[in-house]
Amino acid sequence: MEQRITLVTLGVSDLARAKSFYGALGWRGQEVEETVFFQAGGLALVLWDRDELAAECGLETGPERDPGPGPGRAAGFGGIALSHNVRSDAEVDALLAAAERAGARITKPAAVNAVGFRSGAFVDPDGHAWEIAHNPGFPFNKDGSITLPDFGGTA
Repeated sequence: MEQRITLVTLGVSDLARAKSFYGALGWRGQEVEETVFFQAGGLALVLWDRDELAAECGLETGPERDPGPGPGRAAGFGGIALSHNVRSDAEVDALLAAAERAGARITKPAAVNAVGFRSGAFVDPDGHAWEIAHNPGFPFNKDGSITLPDFGGTA
């Protein structure tokens, strides 16, 4: 796994409110398919529905939440997912397998997701959610960072 984070996704309870908040701070983003993307240096900050984000990571929210991978861990989904984009579908599979060997719990096996690219998810030993994805729509720069494409909308 290359040492980089490509997206930080915040699970929000009210997308319009969250978008307005970040707009009031001067952030300018692009809204697409019920998410808001902000370029933040060499990575992206994404706002997305909290329950949908949890489901995308193979986790549950609500009173019967996922207790995490081990004893003494905080229960439930923390509302944040880190994403690590890779350069191929095969890398998604290989990285999930490596994470599992290292002690991660796979919460969503690799598959083509609802948006049309291959992804999977795991939680680390402390319950932090990671999505591993090959999204050809987010090309890499030479330094491994990403630049968001123009989605054709503003937030």
